[in-house]
Amino acid sequence: MVEQPPRVSLVNLPNALTVLRLILVPVFLLALFAEGGHDAVWRWTAFLVFAAAAITDRFDGHIARKRGQVTDFGKIADPMADKALTGSALVGLSMLGDLPWWITVTVLVREVGITLLRFAVIRYGVIAASPGGKAKTLLQIVAIGLYVMPLPDMLDVVRMVVLWVAVALTVLTGLDYLARAASLVSRSRDRGAADRP
Repeated sequence: MVEQPPRVSLVNLPNALTVLRLILVPVFLLALFAEGGHDAVWRWTAFLVFAAAAITDRFDGHIARKRGQVTDFGKIADPMADKALTGSALVGLSMLGDLPWWITVTVLVREVGITLLRFAVIRYGVIAASPGGKAKTLLQIVAIGLYVMPLPDMLDVVRMVVLWVAVALTVLTGLDYLARAASLVSRSRDRGAADRP
């Protein structure tokens, strides 16, 4: 008789951090739009909430793997929480006129498209996050943070450069995921054809 692996409780620290990140999204938006959206104190508050939420993303997956607390809920909720945080920040900044809409649309189309692609090819295999994808996420977080903070105009060039690099990586890694998905499906179909008599 094959031993079943021990069942992992849904109530654990990694899942709690993921849920906290989801809860912090509306708190962040309230702070971002407070007093018309350009009050320095509220923008710093919004940044601190955003930073706290981003930090939970750094630790929840690491803790889950280290403690053997990976759950199906976490696998689904964690990327959803990430997209909710970055997506709401991008949309909020564009609504306030701080970020061009085309940048927000480009990033959101890529993020939603790749998420749907991963689900579409799941029967052929899992497309793991690449180092480029992880760098993209980090740069997106840093760029968003720089735009949320009420920084002096002299630093506009710095945050613009970080944003452009983040957008470039977003597009390039999106193309990489498309290529990897096509390769995964092709290999799986080739194996299936080889197995047929």
